[in-house]
Amino acid sequence: MILSKLLNQNSEQRREQRRTQLRDRLIRHEGKIGGTLFGPLNPGDRREFFCLDEHTWVWYEEWIEPATGLRKNQTTRYDIRPDSILKVQHGQYRPVGKEEALRFYDAILAYEAEVSKQIYQPVYA
Repeated sequence: MILSKLLNQNSEQRREQRRTQLRDRLIRHEGKIGGTLFGPLNPGDRREFFCLDEHTWVWYEEWIEPATGLRKNQTTRYDIRPDSILKVQHGQYRPVGKEEALRFYDAILAYEAEVSKQIYQPVYA
C-alpha cells in the first residue's frame, strides 16, 4: 500500500514536471515568433514578445550598443487590468495611453494570428 502511494505520488510529480516544461517551451517558442512581428533584427540581437498569463504580456529586447559594443537589454511588462493597461519598465509602473494601447492591441492580434498559424493550426490540420 505504501509503495503504491509512493509510486503514484512520484508519477504525478513527473507529470506535473513535464507539463511545466512543456508550458515553458511553448512560451519560449511563442516569444520567438512574437519577436519576429516587429521588423528585422541585427545579428546577435534578440527580441521576444509573448503572453505569460491571462493578464501579463512581456516584451524583451537584447542588443549590442553600437557606440560601446556592450550588450544591453530591456524588459517591458504589460499588466492588463479591468480598467487600464500598466506598462512596467525598470520597476516603474505607468498607465499606457490610448495610442500605445491601440498599437499594443494590434500587436496582440498579430501575435495570436502568427502563433496560431505556426504552432497550433498544424496540430488541427
